[in-house]
Amino acid sequence: MKITDAAPQAPFMPRFGGSMPYTSGPKTTFELLTELEPVVAAELDRHLATAKEWFPHQYVPWSLGRDFDGPLDGDPWSPEDSTISPSAKEALVVNLLTEDNLPGYHREISTIFGRDGAWGTWVDRWTAEENRHGIVIRDYLTVTRAVDPVALERARMRHMQGGYQADHGDKMLHGLAYVSFQELATRVSHRNTGKASGDPVCERLLARVAADENLHMLFYRNLLTAAFEMSPNATMRAVTDVVTSFQMPGHTIDDFLRKSVAIARAGIYDLRIHLDDVVLPVLRQWRVFELEGLNADGDKARQELSEFLDRLDTAATRFTERRARRDSDEERSGSPML
Repeated sequence: MKITDAAPQAPFMPRFGGSMPYTSGPKTTFELLTELEPVVAAELDRHLATAKEWFPHQYVPWSLGRDFDGPLDGDPWSPEDSTISPSAKEALVVNLLTEDNLPGYHREISTIFGRDGAWGTWVDRWTAEENRHGIVIRDYLTVTRAVDPVALERARMRHMQGGYQADHGDKMLHGLAYVSFQELATRVSHRNTGKASGDPVCERLLARVAADENLHMLFYRNLLTAAFEMSPNATMRAVTDVVTSFQMPGHTIDDFLRKSVAIARAGIYDLRIHLDDVVLPVLRQWRVFELEGLNADGDKARQELSEFLDRLDTAATRFTERRARRDSDEERSGSPML
């Protein structure tokens, strides 16, 4: 059954009486939100039937914990306390600080999608599920003393006080396109961070978090599939705009550029991974280069997307070649290259 044929199931009935008749002209945001709501309801029912309940406290090795200095007069943190690789540590901090800005993300998506009906129910459910991720990663880092908790808390305060604003404002189709890619990028980043950590506990924990992110990606990706059927030209433009200007939501974290370079050098998340494991799979799912019937504007957007992907592929290849040469030089010299 095609997603656009799916009927909403109780208790998530659409607040409007079915889909509005399609028109040949551009659809307003209100029309698209209205037409997509039955799809949201059906996808929400599917998500709730698929998502598995889990508990953050069960993934944290509490037996490794001990008191810190301060009111409890414990042991201060020391760099020697950390047992995970430096690159995995950078990725864990970036991933956690990104998750910490959840209040800002909730505000943005509730502004775009609304707080009523199936849209509002999804937004609240998504927020509740995402909140677990910050809880479990922070508990793990604190209990295992993987990072300096004082520096981490100060970074959290600075990052959250900076707030969050969506790159494309309140454009609904752009918002859907962005989260389709971003949720998959986050899933890939979490999984690769776990593998790079060298700690089976960390890898299991992040695999559990990544499973949530995958379900969220499926929800948004399926909504945009329906949007392509309802408004193909505007949806193509939104996808092109998002892909060509994509940034992870944590890009405002202090020292993000240096951290992202370290993460890329370690092969946790780099341009090649972004293109091959995130962007291209989603685009293939939407069959963007096989769509027929686009008007001149839609076809122009698709051509821009194709040209950008060619440039991104070239940049990704150059980066991986430079990294391979650098790794080879370090292996021969026996010391890291600065």
